Amino acid sequence: MAWLAIKLHADARNAEEMADALIEAGALSVSCDDADAGTPDEAAQFDEPGMGSAQPWRRNLLTALAEAGADPREVVAEAARACGIAPPAFECSVVEEEDWVRLTQLQFEPIRITETLWIVPSWCEPPDREAVNISIDPGLAFGTGSHPTTRLVLRWLARTLKGGETFLDYGCGSGILAIAAARLGARNVTGVDIDPQAIRAALDNSEKNGTVARFCAADAFRAEPSEIVVANILPNPLIALASLITDQCTGWVALSGILEPQADEVIAAYAGEFNIGVTDREEGWVLLTGRRR
Repeated sequence: MAWLAIKLHADARNAEEMADALIEAGALSVSCDDADAGTPDEAAQFDEPGMGSAQPWRRNLLTALAEAGADPREVVAEAARACGIAPPAFECSVVEEEDWVRLTQLQFEPIRITETLWIVPSWCEPPDREAVNISIDPGLAFGTGSHPTTRLVLRWLARTLKGGETFLDYGCGSGILAIAAARLGARNVTGVDIDPQAIRAALDNSEKNGTVARFCAADAFRAEPSEIVVANILPNPLIALASLITDQCTGWVALSGILEPQADEVIAAYAGEFNIGVTDREEGWVLLTGRRR
């Protein structure tokens, strides 16, 4: 069976209303993404404690999935009428029936981070059994080792951890950074996230790796400051959370999820308390690290 994917843009004022209207007009599902993702205009959508509720992106890309026989013009026109707007331009493509589990697994292969550190999908055999092998099931949480922002932090951890350091990962996703830190010798390892699915994925991955780490929701997080704090998020939440992250760090901070043109603004948010700067780059992304003054 095949489906029809209908893609169109919506601004912050009508994105949610348009998504609901597309469902009413016959779409089976509608996803919403930042139309500026991967550019300097990318906008974080987050709901950290004390920071208000998440808001729609300025420019939204809606993807509606409909049955193959649906008339996309009629679906879009009906949704637009319900929203009281002119029918927007749209693009269509056919989505064929696939074995999505198998295709997803084929996207992920073992990744060598350093000579002695590998990230290995849970369905693969480790290429080097003598190395530190972190087994990860991507699930629904960010963090597989395939993205430059994750690799930047992992390489830094492999260089920096000597053993025995207390460790916090704020925005832990799949738990990959916290698990790697534990495997590399850190103690009292904690991961925090606002997404319940991330907490579940991190706990499962930690159990698979036999690591001792604590994972909890951000609004339930209570702990003494850690010697090393990492956060692989996005520039806007990194800046908004600068005070919280600073309060939780007694030694080194490592910040990722930052495109090179965004680095100076993030550095400025932390420079009062850290000697911080760019220490690594990959594919246009940068890693900021700093020592507490």
